[in-house]
Amino acid sequence: MKQSVSFKLNNQNVSVEVNGDESLLTIIRTYLDKTGTKFGCGLGDCGACTVLIDNEAARSCMILIEDVANKEIITIEGLATGEILHPIQKAFITLDALQCGFCTPGMIMNALGLLIKNPTPTRNEIINGMEDNLCRCGSYNRIVEAIEMAAKEMNKKVKI
Repeated sequence: MKQSVSFKLNNQNVSVEVNGDESLLTIIRTYLDKTGTKFGCGLGDCGACTVLIDNEAARSCMILIEDVANKEIITIEGLATGEILHPIQKAFITLDALQCGFCTPGMIMNALGLLIKNPTPTRNEIINGMEDNLCRCGSYNRIVEAIEMAAKEMNKKVKI
């Protein structure tokens, strides 16, 4: 049975007609053509499908679309402002915190969720907060360094 689900995706209101118990990941990738969010394991274990739901990192493969009605979803495509990258994206690029890049969108979104909750995490807090996002290439040290760099950039205050 078709149902209509409305939510905000990357700061735009969307409404989709869905076939019941489809995952947020399926809707994002298939219905809304936002393919930066990746399908990895389909079990919520790898983190490749991580998005922000009301500023909390979540595995989109494990979330039913009906559970995001009236919520705000941010995918990797929603971070940059035009050509200006978000500080977490800039840090990943600057420190080459990727190899094949498949896990990178999920890593970035999980890292952003971590920094929203804890703007000044210690190295151990970053490691603990990221341990459930898997990178088969093993870029973990550069990923942690990129998150540290992004935290510093995001916490800069304008001095008058």
